[in-house]
Amino acid sequence: MDRALAEAGERRIGWAARAMPVLTALGERFAAERPLEGWRIAACLHVTAETAVLMGALRAGGAEIALAASNPLSTQDDVAQALGDYGIAVHARAGADRDAYYRHIHQALDIAPDLVLDDGCDLVNILHTERTELLGGVRGGCEETTTGIIRLRQMAAEEALRFPVVAVNDTRTKRMFDNRYGTGQSTLDGIMRATNTLLAGKTVVVAGFGYCGRGVAERARGLGARVVVTEIDPVKALDASLQGYDVRPMAAAAQAGDVFVTVTGNRDVIRGEHLAVMKDGAILANAGHFDVEIDVRALDDLAQAVHRGVRASTDEYVLADGRRLLLLAEGRLVNLTAAEGHPAAVMDMSFSAQALAVAWLVREHELLAPGVYDVPEEVDAEVARLKLAAAGIEVDELTADQERYLRSWRAGS
Repeated sequence: MDRALAEAGERRIGWAARAMPVLTALGERFAAERPLEGWRIAACLHVTAETAVLMGALRAGGAEIALAASNPLSTQDDVAQALGDYGIAVHARAGADRDAYYRHIHQALDIAPDLVLDDGCDLVNILHTERTELLGGVRGGCEETTTGIIRLRQMAAEEALRFPVVAVNDTRTKRMFDNRYGTGQSTLDGIMRATNTLLAGKTVVVAGFGYCGRGVAERARGLGARVVVTEIDPVKALDASLQGYDVRPMAAAAQAGDVFVTVTGNRDVIRGEHLAVMKDGAILANAGHFDVEIDVRALDDLAQAVHRGVRASTDEYVLADGRRLLLLAEGRLVNLTAAEGHPAAVMDMSFSAQALAVAWLVREHELLAPGVYDVPEEVDAEVARLKLAAAGIEVDELTADQERYLRSWRAGS
């Protein structure tokens, strides 16, 4: 073990834990109650300080854990080293290539898990395609991302999913705070760290106006940028328009944008025909889970020269006419590659919901058929209540008369 690296990781984890009072309190509760005693968990998550606080809480609850990275460029090696002191098997390293990335997932699955935690559905996909001998022992799972839930719902629709999975991403606390405020702030943080660009006065094109996209759009507008939104969903496009954003198809936005951020969960959002008309110096960033939203192969084909690492997390592609396009983080998650991901205070709620969902699955798994399940409302509400209490914020409660009024259909004006 690299003791110095592990100590650096411990300091980083400790700093994150300061802003995660809800998850810390849950860890103390789990240590007393031991709800996960005897359960084996295979996790495929971003190996960051915030994830380490979650792993510590689950470990305190009695779980045996093996952790792989859900993105090789987001792994914090010092945190990975420190997690070994928690008794957690970590299979991850920063900058791992594609083969190593999937090998690490297989190594995490070698634990023969009872439960799985996923961030993008890669681990669940491998379970159902390459490690089917383990499926009989898996009693449930949790998925953290929109992209992963899209894949899981398709598996369920095709009756391919073999165990119940809780859609942690779909809680109100996760969508509002993690996706909107977390992604919004951390994405722009990554872009500014990678390029040192001034966003005020720039035209920022945001592809996708879900919770993540609107968070990016709001933060960009707050920094003085002109924001253009592209969408395929007419309701979301209308919402963006009524919020004052300029809504255009990507073919038109490509000619106007200075900075492009993809946040859709789909592939080829920015394609060759869009790249071909972009301004000199246009910045390309992705905040969707997988590195397929920007067509990097098309960018390679258009480029006459590629200058790697012109700045940290920034590659410059020079086109035949001399225009330069700047690709951030190789088209992977810019907020976790060029920056540190969501602030710990945001992940406190997301990972608290994850921890409570795991405990709920342990209690209820025998009653659940294979499929995708929403997080129980009481879990989401408990996370919000605990977060408010930690912040010293009080809210009103219904009176008995108000409760009776809401339960009655007879009372009118």
